[in-house]
Amino acid sequence: MNNKNTYKQRKTIRLLTNIVLIGIIGLPVLFTSCRNDVEKVKKITQPDSLPHQTAEDIELLYSEYGDLIFKLTSPLVKVYQGEKPRMIFPEGMKVVFFDSTGNDIRSRLTANYGIKYDKKKKMIAKEDVVVKNLEKNERLNTEKLIWDQRKSKIYTDKFVTITTEDEVLYGEDGMESDESFNSWVIKKPKGKMEYSEKELDSENKNN
Repeated sequence: MNNKNTYKQRKTIRLLTNIVLIGIIGLPVLFTSCRNDVEKVKKITQPDSLPHQTAEDIELLYSEYGDLIFKLTSPLVKVYQGEKPRMIFPEGMKVVFFDSTGNDIRSRLTANYGIKYDKKKKMIAKEDVVVKNLEKNERLNTEKLIWDQRKSKIYTDKFVTITTEDEVLYGEDGMESDESFNSWVIKKPKGKMEYSEKELDSENKNN
């Protein structure tokens, strides 16, 4: 009889010990989960991750010394503040560059997505990026392009296609150009295709 009671007591103690161990092991998981949730909430509610202002159908004019340099239009802009103030154009953007008089358009840039960093004076265009030099009738196609306003140049390390009046050129490692796409250099050129005048006219009409 005593042996049975002793066995039951041992079994009860072992069971309680297992329950306590399970509870102790589960606590760090619970605490970790709560901590992660708090960190996620903090990250989401930080000023740097939430737009301070949103506007539709915007037009931004940039000038220097009274001369119009370029005009940016977009169907939607989200303005962010914090450590990295920036403008995001999630529905695409169009940038028109003017000549020294500020009257005539020299070139045009379009993209399906854009980011503009005011402090860095840089803009990143992504997704179906097209730059056209209207004076020379040349076109650049790529998937990402960086515009450095301080250095007055545009560049990319992505694959590029440049269409001139009589040929199509390809660059595996991107290109670099002045911001008007007037003087450019292709990095690691890869072949070219010559156009007939008829084919070129057809191509320009489609773009």
